[in-house]
Amino acid sequence: MASNKVKKAKPGGYVAARVRVVLTRGDSVRVARELQEMTQAELATASGIPQPTISSIESGRATLGAERAEKLARALKVHPAVLLWPNWDTEAESARAAG
Repeated sequence: MASNKVKKAKPGGYVAARVRVVLTRGDSVRVARELQEMTQAELATASGIPQPTISSIESGRATLGAERAEKLARALKVHPAVLLWPNWDTEAESARAAG
């Protein structure tokens, strides 16, 4: 849930941006596809995944597992993690890993 707290400016005079939209896995596939200016049919040809399945993934009716993510990522020229974990917060995870 998003916080409505006002953030203080960082030392450089800027305020860190907040996440305003949470993407689903299907959203991440659609966004990556649109950035590549591909249609679902073109992505289907490039990935070997049928167009109706791509439509179902993008709309959330079908799951995006590792195997499908790998095929789609190859066709979209992105890392599979971009599709599988679209909301990964690298800053928070780095801080958590540091202890």
